[in-house]
Amino acid sequence: MNRLRTSIASRGGLKAVVIAAVVLVPLAFAGLIVAAVANADTATSRIPAALVNNDELLYQTAEDGTETPFFAGRGLVTELTGADDGFDWVITNSDAAEKALAAGDVYAVVTIPKNFSKALSSLQGDDPQAAEISIRTDDSHSYLTGELSGALGDTMAATFGKNVTEQFVSGLYSGLGDLGGSLGTAADGADKLSDGATSLGGGLTQLSDGLAASQSGATKLSSGVNQYTGGVDSLSSGLAQLNQGAGGLTALSGGVAQYTGGVSQLSAALSAEMAKPVPDLATIGYLTQQLSGAAAGGTALSQQASGAIAGIQGGISQSASGAAQLAAGSAGLRSGASQLAGGLGQLQEGASGAAGGAGELASGAGELASGLRSGAEQVPAVDTGAADATAKVIAEPVLVTSDRDNRIADLGVGVSSFFVPLGLWLGAFAVFLVMRPVSWRALTSTATHGRLLAAAFAKAAAVTVGQALLLVGLLHLTLGVAWSALPATLGFAVLMALAFTAIHQLLAVAFGRAGLVVSLLLLALQATTTGGIYPIQLVSESLQWLNPLLPLGYGVSGMQAIVAGGAPSVAVGSAFALLGFGLLAALLGYASLRRIRRIRSLAMLPATA
Repeated sequence: MNRLRTSIASRGGLKAVVIAAVVLVPLAFAGLIVAAVANADTATSRIPAALVNNDELLYQTAEDGTETPFFAGRGLVTELTGADDGFDWVITNSDAAEKALAAGDVYAVVTIPKNFSKALSSLQGDDPQAAEISIRTDDSHSYLTGELSGALGDTMAATFGKNVTEQFVSGLYSGLGDLGGSLGTAADGADKLSDGATSLGGGLTQLSDGLAASQSGATKLSSGVNQYTGGVDSLSSGLAQLNQGAGGLTALSGGVAQYTGGVSQLSAALSAEMAKPVPDLATIGYLTQQLSGAAAGGTALSQQASGAIAGIQGGISQSASGAAQLAAGSAGLRSGASQLAGGLGQLQEGASGAAGGAGELASGAGELASGLRSGAEQVPAVDTGAADATAKVIAEPVLVTSDRDNRIADLGVGVSSFFVPLGLWLGAFAVFLVMRPVSWRALTSTATHGRLLAAAFAKAAAVTVGQALLLVGLLHLTLGVAWSALPATLGFAVLMALAFTAIHQLLAVAFGRAGLVVSLLLLALQATTTGGIYPIQLVSESLQWLNPLLPLGYGVSGMQAIVAGGAPSVAVGSAFALLGFGLLAALLGYASLRRIRRIRSLAMLPATA
């Protein structure tokens, strides 16, 4: 009776646990998904990938004969292994990498060919070739790894190719520097040309100054000539006045002659009258009167002579003044002529300087032409077609080729490897949702534990195997999986359905209806820790350890290996793992059923005193 009470109490506690589990199912799904994708931005660094460097060391010879080692493959290895957002690189050789890829130990193999450095060094030659890197993946281990590897290849080509392009451009600028050195002579010639032009400008400046001085001298000469002309005009006017004064001298001569004649006549008459013994007083009086008149005429004559002489003196004075002005104008004329001569001398010197500058200009132009010709000879002639080809190689110096072993061309086929196992798990869940694992009547019967389990398992398996057949038909009829893989897909799907049936029978027997809640929790845990479509390394490290402990992951890996045509060992290994899970579930189900029947038998015993 006490055992019955204990059993009832334990069932009550189990019921409370079941209710709590049902409440926590949505939270468990959400929490597991969030935990699984934690740190997903850096998860690619946990994906193992093999790196094979077959590149051969190359020596480049410089113009001075020195040799420099060129090992581009090592640089790429350093670039890849030093990045924080790449794969978890394993440096190995080609054979080991191929075996690791086939076994699923690595998800990608990156191979650097032996002519990698040689191809990159050809960028400096006449026939540039792009370097190639190959990436191999295997869809039988992870469908999305091929897509990730393609993105990685593009990143590698862009990053390393950018470095190569930068080095090429740097070398190009170095070559342009040599060309610039060759054009240095042209620059020196240009400097001399500039100096010659400067000298020419100076000579022309002196010429301009000389012309300005000549103009000033000419101006002064013109002023002196004007002064000279004015003096000549004044002299001419004075001489005209002197001529007029000379006319007064003529009148003076006539008057003097008349006066002399009159005085002579009066003097003769007076002498004759005085010679008479008895001079006639009337006559003497008349003569005396005439002499008075002559004296008065002499006075007039004297006045006229004085006027004429004054006129002559005035004319002579004006002539003297004009002559002085003429002399002053002559001095200005001489000075202007002297300045004109000096200006012409400076003009000659300026012209000589300009001629010298023009000579230097011609010499500098010759050196410039020679330097430019030398620089032009060093510039290589480029064919248009070759230039286009070179431009394409320089723009993309590193090419990436992707090869996918066991390629899954269709996305539906790729995801089917996950959804077929998921569908079979949910199918087994649905079967035990509507069917009791063992009836109460069977529990009280005399049938053995194994027989009871086998009978219930057979009923459930009939349904789940039918589900497997439908899903396999969907794979081949709708998704286009090759019919040659039908035996493998069908056999593996049936084995998977039987294993999941055994697991759900265990949950139903051990926990009753609560076992279905446990199934949902296990489904959430498996869905977030199972690889196949994506590498398991993308899952949070705190959950990765659960992957080999749960059956759904083996179902996914095995089915993916089959539909992708991968290594048979993967599918066989997954099949044995599922078989082990199924047998273990059957053994635990047997132990649980025996325990339940024993408890029920004890509960039916009559109470003792």
